Amino acid sequence: MIDLHSHSTISDGLLTPSGLVKHAHSKGIKVLSLTDHDDVEGLTEAASEAKLLGMHLVHGVEISVTWKRDTIHIVGLNVDSQNKTLLQGLASIRQGRFERAKQMAHSLDQVGIKGSLEGALKYAKSGILGRTHFARFLVETGHAKDVKTVFKNYLVKGKPGFIEHTWTSLENALSWIHTSGGIAAIAHPARYDLGKNNLLAFLNEFKELGGQGIEVISGSHTTEQSLKIAKIAEEFEFLASTGSDYHGPGISYREMGSLPKIPETCIPIWKSWNEVNALLN
Repeated sequence: MIDLHSHSTISDGLLTPSGLVKHAHSKGIKVLSLTDHDDVEGLTEAASEAKLLGMHLVHGVEISVTWKRDTIHIVGLNVDSQNKTLLQGLASIRQGRFERAKQMAHSLDQVGIKGSLEGALKYAKSGILGRTHFARFLVETGHAKDVKTVFKNYLVKGKPGFIEHTWTSLENALSWIHTSGGIAAIAHPARYDLGKNNLLAFLNEFKELGGQGIEVISGSHTTEQSLKIAKIAEEFEFLASTGSDYHGPGISYREMGSLPKIPETCIPIWKSWNEVNALLN
């Protein structure tokens, strides 16, 4: 009934903010967070639709971070989408996204794939360009059978279309989230290949900077991975979050409403959110 990680057309999802909320409602979701990449533009529309449907929308965002040359995503929940510090920070990341997109297109040009920037822009209705938009173009033009296959042959390290990019710092991301009244959670932690020592260092730094949450349940996590993350949550006293990371039909890891429950050993990130608990109980 609760999903705290999803995307709309404002970033790289297939559904509009209101369309996403309607879809979540059809899947039995009562509490939803829209967490578009580096943008909060869709929250007003999503909140209006959620109110009409008797749902609660948690205002969220997913911020791109570079930590020791690795890209990590941090979800901010219950943020104030009008906070100037947050808005200015996100705007700076979006500018960097477009510069990266131009370099990605040039890289694809080198292997004979022309017109990828224009092709990706067709899918980026809000103008925020991400790898998923390029992936859809590559599927459309027959270079891969589906989006998941794209990320085996393109747009990843060592493959055409990959561009190493420096996002914002972990300190900046958490500062923007906290300044806007939100709580920070590590998105889909099992997807990062940091190694044991770097993972420990990252978790410690995240906690020292005021990070409080971690996605124990994610659409991209296996059962084994979720149990491992649950132990990390216990060890570091992180609050446990859950989210499908839904992007739309055909390009998502899991459908909304199909995620397992958070293990009973974990403390839900919404434990103190009275309005949310009223809907869930």
